[in-house]
Amino acid sequence: MILKKLYDKILEISAKPKAEKILALVAFTESSFFPLPPDLLLLPMSLARPLKWIRLALITTIFSVLGGLLGYFIGVFLWETIGQYIIEIYHLKDKFNIFKENYNSKGALIVFIAGFTPIPYKLITIASGGMNLDLIIFVLASILSRGARFFLLTGIIRIFGNTAKLFIDKYFSLITFGIGLILILLLIWIYF
Repeated sequence: MILKKLYDKILEISAKPKAEKILALVAFTESSFFPLPPDLLLLPMSLARPLKWIRLALITTIFSVLGGLLGYFIGVFLWETIGQYIIEIYHLKDKFNIFKENYNSKGALIVFIAGFTPIPYKLITIASGGMNLDLIIFVLASILSRGARFFLLTGIIRIFGNTAKLFIDKYFSLITFGIGLILILLLIWIYF
């Protein structure tokens, strides 16, 4: 299985010294334009370095929020050029229009939900800037949601350690199916 091989390779890379810099870069870029979430690195890094779980979650949170600010400013200053282009590349225009209708009254909640769930966070960061959501509200909601997501993930790995790794190794296909199903259900619940 391709995903399993990729997971094993990421687990191998995760123990290397430059892994934290790569994690920071992925967390930063994912929040504004990169398609892969930092969880793909954070999970195996937490498995490879369980005693550094707080550091890894903190790095991911900080750089994700900083990248979110880049997305926010893309929305503010470059909506007409880059912002709309990124939304169109990821085929998020329909989702963006639904999102836009509810944004003014529920902006902070939307940022929090998107920051914690697998909803494309870049959509939210760019839209927040494009719709001029209060910057302080945006930053606070981002810190709370991204921090909760990454600290929860690494905390679970820290608590369950090798048992979590063995579980993931044994049930990798089932886990990826389950995550996909949860994603679909969340999207249906949010958008319909």
